[in-house]
Amino acid sequence: MTAIDSPPKPRGLRRLLGWRRVRYPFGAAALLGVLLMPGWEDHYWVLFGRLFFIALAATLAFGLFEQWPARMPRRIARWVMQVVAVAIVIPVAVWLAYLATTQGDPVPFWQNKDRLMGFGFMTFMGLLLAPWMAVSALIGEINGEAQRQALAFELERSELERQALDARMRLLQAQVEPHFLFNTLANVRELVDSGSAQASMVLGSLIAYLRAAVPRLHNPATTLAQEIDLVRAYLEVMHMRIPDRLQYMLHVDEAALALLCPPMTLLTLVENAVRHGIDPGEDGGRIEVRVTLRQGRCLAQVIDTGVGLQPAGDSLGTGLTTLRERLQLIFGHEAQLRLSEIAPHGVCAELEFPARKEAA
Repeated sequence: MTAIDSPPKPRGLRRLLGWRRVRYPFGAAALLGVLLMPGWEDHYWVLFGRLFFIALAATLAFGLFEQWPARMPRRIARWVMQVVAVAIVIPVAVWLAYLATTQGDPVPFWQNKDRLMGFGFMTFMGLLLAPWMAVSALIGEINGEAQRQALAFELERSELERQALDARMRLLQAQVEPHFLFNTLANVRELVDSGSAQASMVLGSLIAYLRAAVPRLHNPATTLAQEIDLVRAYLEVMHMRIPDRLQYMLHVDEAALALLCPPMTLLTLVENAVRHGIDPGEDGGRIEVRVTLRQGRCLAQVIDTGVGLQPAGDSLGTGLTTLRERLQLIFGHEAQLRLSEIAPHGVCAELEFPARKEAA
């Protein structure tokens, strides 16, 4: 099984100063600056420069302790260190911001009452907002990680379901292959045992048929045109074995030939009609295959005038049971397989499924 991993997280400066990381603190700094502008007496660039510097310092502190140290002591949660680091760096960043923007003043800012009040207000606002923003960012990251994990689990579950479906399809096709092959070889054996002069001709036709049919058993889908060719070849072989007891006819809409269908679908219905309808009867019978299109759906009918449904219960037999399971796996509830008796004797097997063509 191939593991499905979420995309790797960015590291280093890309994670520390990525747009997703800085947009909220810088946005909060810009909003606070706009609110302070009406009462600001200095240059506006000083105001916004200080606020953006403080936001940058808090962002760096938050991201630094997200990546360092690589291993945390068990008693200390990483998120606690991140929030504490943001709280500690705020007054330091405000101090440095004021120090850098008051270099030309004759009096240090801590000796200027107005500047000292501004320093205290900006520190207070930073301590009020920054830790809560850090906690909010942590909650957002936790939710984002949970969503990524949920998506990864869902993708992995879908992959496992697909693999299970593929395995089930291979198992069902493996059931179909020996079932059909052994039945047809048994027919040839009966012909050889009876000493029929047609044995060699039938065997040659069967070899040619199997050479074309067996590889298609392993394909997930085939076209109705190919399926009809196989049905025609199979009926020809059976007709050569019992020419006086089997007649057949095929009626297929031209528009239906390009439609997709599971391999051996029609063949299973025809083989079932020969095996359980025509062979048991002394007089044999006739098989008619009809394929029509109606309202975006394909209807395939295999009608035989054999002995009819046998009173052996509701079991469909191996071939039809396997066919029904294959149709369920491929089409779900969009496909239907129905059996009904026809008067005076015989069976009509109807298969209805969505009309889909192979992508160009």
